[in-house]
Order: sequence, then C-alpha cells, then structure tokens
Amino acid sequence: MTVDDSGSGTGTPPDPERPEGEGDEQDAGDPLALRLEQLILGAERRYTPFQAARSAGVSMELASRFWRAMGFADIGQAKALTEADVLALRRLAGLVEAGLLSEAMAVQVARSTGQTTARLAEWQIDSFLEGLTEPPEPGMTRTEVTYPLIELLLPELEEFLVYVWRRQLAAATGRVVQAGDDEEMVDRRLAVGFADLVGFTRLTRRMEEEELGELVEAFETTAADLVAAHGGRLIKTLGDEVLFAADDAGTAGEIALRLIETMSNDETMPELRVGMAFGTVTTRMGDVFGTTVNLASRLTSIAPKDNVLVDGAFAEELIRTTEAPASEAEAAAAAEKAEEQGEEPPSYRFALQPMWQRPVRGLGIVEPWTLTRRT
Repeated sequence: MTVDDSGSGTGTPPDPERPEGEGDEQDAGDPLALRLEQLILGAERRYTPFQAARSAGVSMELASRFWRAMGFADIGQAKALTEADVLALRRLAGLVEAGLLSEAMAVQVARSTGQTTARLAEWQIDSFLEGLTEPPEPGMTRTEVTYPLIELLLPELEEFLVYVWRRQLAAATGRVVQAGDDEEMVDRRLAVGFADLVGFTRLTRRMEEEELGELVEAFETTAADLVAAHGGRLIKTLGDEVLFAADDAGTAGEIALRLIETMSNDETMPELRVGMAFGTVTTRMGDVFGTTVNLASRLTSIAPKDNVLVDGAFAEELIRTTEAPASEAEAAAAAEKAEEQGEEPPSYRFALQPMWQRPVRGLGIVEPWTLTRRT
C-alpha cells in the first residue's frame, strides 16, 4: 500500500490540491474482495497516501519509507488507505519524535514486523483458510462461505497472535537482560546449528510437487517441534534445511541428536546431517550472522549422513561444562578414580571424536569433531 517518494508509481509529484475523489477508479475491484478488506481492516478506504501522510503529520518521504518497509505495494495516489494506516504512521513517527527510536530503527521495526506477518498471512490463507473454505454444500461457491468464516475467525486469530507475540517477547527479553554486559545483548555467544536433508536436489527431480511439499512441511514441523521442546530457537527454515540456535552447547547437542534419531526412524524421510559451532553471533531482526554461523553451515556441508559435526569451540564448551569427556581415556581414568574413592563416576551425556583437520572455504583450517550420544 505504498507509493514512491514522489507520491506516485510513475514518478509524478503528488498534487496537494488534487480533488479528493480523483483516482478512485483505481479502487474498483471484486466486490467480495473489497468487503473482505473492510471486514479485516475494520474501516473503509478514506485516504490517498498523500492525504494519509498529511493527516498523520509526517512527510511523504518518511511515510513511503515506513510503508515500503512494511512490504506494501505502491498504489500511486489511489484512495485505498484507512484511519488505521494514519494511526500506524502517527505511532511510528511519534516514537521517533519522542526519542524512543531512531528513524532507522523505526524503519527496522516496520520491516521486521511486515516480513514476519506477511509470511504468516500467506501461510494462513494458503494452508488454513483454503482448506476450511471448501464449499460445504453442492452448488455453493467458496466465496459464499469465506466472508462469514473470516468474520468468525478474525477476532480469535487476532487474540491468539497477540498472545503468542507477548510470550515470545517476554522470552526474548529475558534472554537479553540475562546477558553479562551490554555488548552481549547484541553480540552474544550462542550455539548455532544447521540441519540439512541429504540428497534433496535428487528428490526434487523424482517426486511430484505435492509430495515434495508434504515432505518439506513434515521436516520443518518435526524440526520446529524438537527445537522448541528442548529449549532451542528455530531461526528460519530453508526448505531442505533449518537453522536453529541455543544458549548453550549442551542444549544444541541434544537437539541435534534428537533430530538425527527422529528422522532416521521415519522411513519417509531422507537422511539428515547436522553441523554446529559455538561462538559470538550477531543477531539482527530475528536472524543470526557471523563467522560462527558460517562455520556451522560449512560443517553441515561436509558432515556424513546421519551424523553431527561440531567445531573445536563447541567441543571445548561441552568439555568445560562436563557434558562430554575430553577423551575416552580420560573418562575411563575418572571412572577408575571414582571407584577407588567409593564415589559415583562422572556421568556424561555426549561423546566427542576428533576428525582430521581440513581446510574449510573462507575459514581456514578447522578440526571437526563428531558428536554422538554417550551410551
């Protein structure tokens, strides 16, 4: 719902004196689509982009930046905006004026919110509403049941969305304030992992599109459930690959092995491989960046199927936290010493096996370790 900085999609400057109704012919469309839009937005179309910006008390340039960041398409100067659009502009601009956000940060807020909710909305329409709006009676059209269905669902979905957002915000805030210092709030030490389906490219040539979609959905759903259940965070899904993170190496190791174990017990799934690294990670707009992430990706590409590879820092962290012994010889010596002293021998969750050092593109020489569950 945006325009370019000049106020129109063709570069024509906006005309403040333009009659209010001019351009309304661009609003013509399917009557049901317009009714649904009004139902969802809760207001009628009243403003052109120029009028909305002026009513909100912001420049056309800033309004365009906010709208584009939210992912709305250019509409020239059609009368397609509502009071809610004006209020949203006013709120964002107000946060900037009050000094709570810089202009650049306000644009980031708009972009992150727009990208996240756009994906959610597409998923709900494609996968959820499409199935529910199958005509219940012969002779009925889907459009005849869409409006009343959305009318019933909208308030419930809205409440649920706000609930989940508040829960996620509380969890994210808790993680940040527990950081050791201000620098760790942005650049934090995390365990990062990629889980990748082996031979996915070959599968795309062999399977029907619907089958492939079902496989990807099953993989993403299983991965998301396992990551969440064991205390990690799913950063993003990439079809045949998922990226996850955890605050400590032990949590990430448990997630990785659970993924391998679960997928290997499912005959419909290809083999899986996982690569993980531990170190400083930069977080931006819900994503993670940096050398640690790149290393985890490279380790995934060289991991044998149904195996987990970790970098040296990850292995050291597991050893430091006594989640894994430095070697089997050390574990045996510790167990023997404990037995002599009548104590319980150390208990380890994981086992680490060093592999040959090897060059990794862009990262120099690394020494991967194979991570397994200690029996």
